[in-house]
Amino acid sequence: MEVALESNGFFMGIEYLATFCCGMVGGLAAVRKGYDVFAILVTTWLTALGCGIIRDVLLGAHPPAGVSDKGLVIIALLAAVTVAVAHPGINKLRWSMLSLDALALGLYAVNGTSKAMMYHMSGTTAIFLGMFTALGGGLIRDMLINEVPMVIRDKHWYAVPSAVGCILTVLVCKGVNAGIIAFPAEVVLDVLIVVLMVGMRLASVIF
Repeated sequence: MEVALESNGFFMGIEYLATFCCGMVGGLAAVRKGYDVFAILVTTWLTALGCGIIRDVLLGAHPPAGVSDKGLVIIALLAAVTVAVAHPGINKLRWSMLSLDALALGLYAVNGTSKAMMYHMSGTTAIFLGMFTALGGGLIRDMLINEVPMVIRDKHWYAVPSAVGCILTVLVCKGVNAGIIAFPAEVVLDVLIVVLMVGMRLASVIF
């Protein structure tokens, strides 16, 4: 059984983009603290892939994708290099970075929840692991740079879209397992869930 968003080259590209953007957000946080290149590299890598590594360990998926998937590792390293070289210009792209961070949040929530369901976890466990996959990178980043975690201090919706997306993903996965939802429909529904989460996140910032 495959996770829908990992079964198509287009969606794999989107996942790599999410990893890259999530990593850049972590790297920029290290830059703002005045850390050196090595600290930027570590913060970027753990922000982009740390939550997925912990999730895979909890699921018994060994070795974790964060260390075994060469593509994801290379993307995380490229994000660190990009931040180290071009951080003054990236810092000015507030809305672009916010949108990409919201996209990463949505993709990680759906992928994490789907993967937990694929490993026959209960719906509640899948929601927990999906939310951890979506929010864990920021949590690890903020702990590394000694700041109050974004999920607590952000006055805009951050955890709420994640919870909504994970719950909907569990319902979709249960529909697939029951034979009610076909695989193409699952992909479409997953995309719509990601779009909903991105919309909720951005709407909370705008309004």
